[in-house]
Amino acid sequence: MTAFVLAAFFLVVTPGPGVLSTAGVGSAFGFRAGLPYLSGIVIGSLLVMAAVVTGLAAFLFSYPPLRVVLLAVSAAYLLYLAFRIATAGSGIAIAAAERPLRFVNGILLQIINPKAYAVMTALFTGFAFYPQNTLIESMIKAVVFTAISVPVHLLWLYMGAILKRLALGPGAARAVNIVMALAMVAVVALAALS
Repeated sequence: MTAFVLAAFFLVVTPGPGVLSTAGVGSAFGFRAGLPYLSGIVIGSLLVMAAVVTGLAAFLFSYPPLRVVLLAVSAAYLLYLAFRIATAGSGIAIAAAERPLRFVNGILLQIINPKAYAVMTALFTGFAFYPQNTLIESMIKAVVFTAISVPVHLLWLYMGAILKRLALGPGAARAVNIVMALAMVAVVALAALS
């Protein structure tokens, strides 16, 4: 169980689309405005978890054309989110994001987030600590994962919000948003290359 907890913590805390976009929403719009998005991330993670545990994800990803389509949709959506974060508060009237990402954006992100599937697969196919009953083990893992994931995402949202409260000048604020967006683009590139 200790190995599972440590693995869950390190897999959640490392930058991926979920935590990077959460921090980006915090830095662009503030802590409170990011809470609905963060809630969507949590619900989306639970949906991915269910897809992995039931075998639905393995079934869908076993069909190569569907896997390519899902990767393309995932990359496009992650790039859209990166664009929204990069243009938030930029002062460019045509492209600037006027509203924070919403609850549904968080759910959609996790459903198409390649890291979410990799993390859930690693956590739920490894680290057996209650082999007598896989249902109970999966339920315990879901509770423990959520208990780790929520505070970690709240921390990333808070760190992003701190950047917003620092009242950085327009250039510095734009630079922070662009760095967050570029980090998401890097994650997309890594997922595409793997």
